[in-house]
Amino acid sequence: MAAVTAANTAFYEAVERGDADAMDELWLLDDGVSCVHPGWPVLSGRGEVLRSYALIMAHTDYIQFFLTDVRVEIAADTAVVTCTENILSSDPAEPADEPGALVGAHVVATTVFRRAGDDWRIWSHHGSPVLTEDDGPGGPGDGPAGG
Repeated sequence: MAAVTAANTAFYEAVERGDADAMDELWLLDDGVSCVHPGWPVLSGRGEVLRSYALIMAHTDYIQFFLTDVRVEIAADTAVVTCTENILSSDPAEPADEPGALVGAHVVATTVFRRAGDDWRIWSHHGSPVLTEDDGPGGPGDGPAGG
């Protein structure tokens, strides 16, 4: 279980550092990998998934994850990690030479790992935004005037 937890932690640390090489090392060497970023369609294939992370990391000045509700389940050579990502990140700055405001978000995530030799590699990652009371029916995003 410790090795799976370490692999999961390494995943979030790679995003925080914007480290594309570390991200590349974390995913299975398999075109069957997939990823769903909050609000995005399903991304399939190693190249498409890694490109999406490169794009996100290149356009994110600051991001930090505080993981809560972490659960790890292992069955043979497959492990599933579920958690809540409590995210602190910066909005794009206007003008570009000034830091953007910090914003928070909550995402529930499921990451599926497969054993690859002595390592655990990501097979699939899925993040879904946690809606607040204001996001539900009757909230600011509801109806024709919503965003």
